[in-house]
Amino acid sequence: MVTKTIRVQGMVDPNDTDKVSHALHEVWGVRKVDVSLNRGEATVSYDEHAASFADFQQALLDQGFEIFTEDGTEEEKKV
Repeated sequence: MVTKTIRVQGMVDPNDTDKVSHALHEVWGVRKVDVSLNRGEATVSYDEHAASFADFQQALLDQGFEIFTEDGTEEEKKV
């Protein structure tokens, strides 16, 4: 299991946090999602054998959002 915090560009209201949460939950292997509008980020816990950063990027691009990690790279923290 891996936990990653990703910055989400384009969220402006609570409806956007719901869209982000739903889109990330739809990615196969995602176990938990916590989205913060105030911080502009989402924390995702997932099975690294089933999902990847690229999957999250595509899921959110499809909803009109862009994502990146704090330093612009794919940074993961194993749990």
